[in-house]
This record gives sequence, C-alpha cells and structure tokens, in this order.
Amino acid sequence: MQIARIEREGITIVGLGPGGGEFLTRQAWEALATADHIFLRTARHPAVADLPPVPRTSFDNIYEAADDFSDVYRQITAEIMRQAATGPVCYAVPGHPAVGEASVAHIRAAAEAADIPVTIIAGLSFIEPTLTALHLDGLDGLQLGDAIEVADRLFPPLNPDAPALLAQVYSPLLANNLKLALNAIYPDEHRVALVHAAGISAERVEWLPLYEIDRSPHINHLTSLFLPPLPRASSLAALAETVAILRSPDGCPWDQEQTAQSLRPGFIEEMAEVLEALDLDDAELLREELGDLLFHIVIQAQIASEDGSFTLGEVIAGIESKLKRRHPHVWGDWHVNDAGDVIRNWEALKAEEKAHRTTQTASLLDNIPPTLPSLAQSQKIQARVRKIGFDWPHIDGVFAKLDEEKQELMTASTRREQEQELGDILFVTANLANWMKLDAETALREANLRFSRRFRQMEAAANRQALDLATASLDTLNQLWEEAKATLAAAYEASEEKA
Repeated sequence: MQIARIEREGITIVGLGPGGGEFLTRQAWEALATADHIFLRTARHPAVADLPPVPRTSFDNIYEAADDFSDVYRQITAEIMRQAATGPVCYAVPGHPAVGEASVAHIRAAAEAADIPVTIIAGLSFIEPTLTALHLDGLDGLQLGDAIEVADRLFPPLNPDAPALLAQVYSPLLANNLKLALNAIYPDEHRVALVHAAGISAERVEWLPLYEIDRSPHINHLTSLFLPPLPRASSLAALAETVAILRSPDGCPWDQEQTAQSLRPGFIEEMAEVLEALDLDDAELLREELGDLLFHIVIQAQIASEDGSFTLGEVIAGIESKLKRRHPHVWGDWHVNDAGDVIRNWEALKAEEKAHRTTQTASLLDNIPPTLPSLAQSQKIQARVRKIGFDWPHIDGVFAKLDEEKQELMTASTRREQEQELGDILFVTANLANWMKLDAETALREANLRFSRRFRQMEAAANRQALDLATASLDTLNQLWEEAKATLAAAYEASEEKA
C-alpha cells in the first residue's frame, strides 16, 4: 500500500481521529511524522501526547483571547495562509477534517482563492465511536448537528421524529442554552444521552432527562448529545406523509374523493372552531383545533402536488421568504420606530409585489380577500381608505353617521331598502370599531357568547322551576334573564378573586 507523504507545496490538513494515537490512520501518521512543523487547532486532544516528535504549535491561545468563534477561525486561517506563503504547512484537527471543523472550511476557501493546493487526510470522526457507544446504526435516519449552532436557534433545525446527534457540547453553559433551544420541539422529560470521551478509556454514556443536561459534572470538549426520536410523530413531515397515505390508492376512500373545492366548507368550519377556542381561552382546545386546521392546509397542498400545481414545500418556502422580505428591519437594514412603521412598510412592500405581478392599475383596496367575514372585510376596507384621509376627522362624526343611518333604516319602506340601510349601519359600526381600535368580529362573537351563556342559564333556571319558556310571559322571561345575568356576574367575580 502506498503511503502518502506530506505535500512539499501547499497545505495538508490531517484528521487526528476521536481519541488517542491508536486512532491515527497510517496516512495521518506518515504526514505528521514527515512534517517540519505541526500546527494544531487545539492541543486539548488525546492524540496529541502520541504524536511524532515534531515541533508543533497550537492555536489554543487564540481561543482564549478571541471574542467569538468566527474571530478564532479568521485568525487561524490568516496564520495558516501566512505560513503557506513561505512553504508547506501541516495543520492537524480533531476527528475528521470534514466533520464539524469550521476552520477547515475557512482555510480551504482562502487557499482556493490564493491558488494554494490543499490535501485532506481523513481521520475517524467523533461519529463512529459515538455510534458504537450508543449501539446505533448511523444510517437509521440519524441527524448530525453542531450544538453551538443549534443552541443559537430559536427553533432548532431538527426533525424530532428521527434520532439526532449534536457535537461539541463543551460546557455546562452551552448545555443550558442548548436545552432551552431544544425545548421548542422536545419536552423537558425526554430521555437523552450525553456521550463523553467516546472511544477512549474515559468513555461514559449518561442517560438523563433533557432538562438536566447542564447539570452533568462530566461535560467537557469531548461531549456530544444524543436525542432519540419522540415516541409520537410530531413533525410536519410526518403529518404530510400521513395525509399522502390517506390520499394514496391504499388509503381512505373519503380522503381519496376530496377535491380542493369539496374541502372548502370544512376549512371554513375549522377556522371558526379555532376562533371559538381563542374566545374560550382554552389552550387544550386551541391545540386540537389548530391541528384540524393544519390538516386542511396539508391536504390542500397534497391535492395541489398531485395535480402538479405546487407542493407543501413550496407553500412553506413562499411564506418563509415573504416574511423575511416584508421584515427588512429584521432581515435587512431598514429602521422602524414602532409597530405603525412596520405596518406601513408591510403595505408598501405588499403593493410593490402586487405591481410586479400585474400590469393593471393598482387599487388601494387590492388584496382584501372577498371571502373574509363581512365585518372584518369592512374594517379592512375602511382602514385602507383612511390612509388617504377618507374618513371623519373625529369619532363624533362616526356616531353622527350612525344616528343618520338608524333614521334611514326606520323610514325604509321596501325590503331592499331595509337591507341596504342595515348594511350601512353595520358598515359604520365597523368603522367605529376601527376608531376604538377594536376588532368588530371579536366584539360580536363575544356578544353572542354572552347571550348564549345567559340564555342557557335561563333554561337551567326554568327547568329547576318547572317553567316552559315557550309559554312563559315576557315579564317572567325578563326576570329570568336578569337573574341569569346576576348569577353569571357573581360567578365571574368569584373566579377573579380566586385568580
């Protein structure tokens, strides 16, 4: 077997493996043994003590002085490139140079730009001994990630339905930040494994709940975190697969028969049930109803995918890019002072996008969905025209207009006129809600709920008194109504006191 010697020109990057010298490959040993000088990303590695007797320099001092990791990698790259300008360089890193070694990526990019050749000599990564310690097959859906990157996310880029292995859990502080990030998709009690010093004599596998990982006394630079899949599927991918199966030839006849239009009534019903859960302030019910609504979104995307129109991925990509495009104060250099600036920017960007999509003259009322609930649609229309000053200068004008419309309704003589005048009253009422910064749909829905609760209380009281509401006098009904209001008000006050 031919043994590669260190290049006399360029940069040779050597993988030291996951542990002591026994993990070094023959190529790695030959490259290290024939080097004039070895540059180590870190001397804090078990293999360093077993290296050939060659002068070496570590970059640990840069880690101690730099402000962040990006600064570390810049400084290491600069020094390696400086050395490469005068002769061959041997740079050694833990594990495999292509696994979790950001400095290697920086050096390769800089070397390519400078037309300096780079040779990579492979080493065992942390992955193989970690899989061995956990008795895992690396091809069984395993996700790999950097704990530093994941800890910096508000929503981790992981699929909780598949196992995941996160490297470089080097400190309790990082472990704490990591568990907080992972809590977005994993519960506190989820059993995970900290794998310390995999493949060497100090190897330890520590199973514990996720919320305890930062309390481990064994965490160091050789620690990784293994996350088994959740016991119940909880990813969007899993739901999409379930829906695809339901639509498949071996799936459910009802789901197979559905079309985009046939699902429309159910979509509207599920949206209404989400609103009801919000009105009731019932978190458990809201969770369930959001799931039902999500099913409708996924099956609509599945049907579109079967038709060749678009995929679920395209739906997600579209809204994800739109959110970033319309928030240039977050993903750009725009400055905003308050939420009002955000809304104005949003509308301006929205209008600009609309202009690119059509050659027709844009209207201020474009993109207000015609299928919105009427009160919500009315509020949007009037909020739009208010931007150009088409509204009363003071709320008193709205109240005066409301009185005027009431009089016109009272004098309307035909059903058509009555319908129009009632619509005008509702239209003005929606504008009144805008002036008061209220949501008219919510206000009406809460009024419906209040009436329903009081009427049910009336029915219960009538049953206790053996009264038939259908034959009771108006005075009796009014008395029951007032009693119901008082009973519910007292119950509400009692609950507030307990809270």
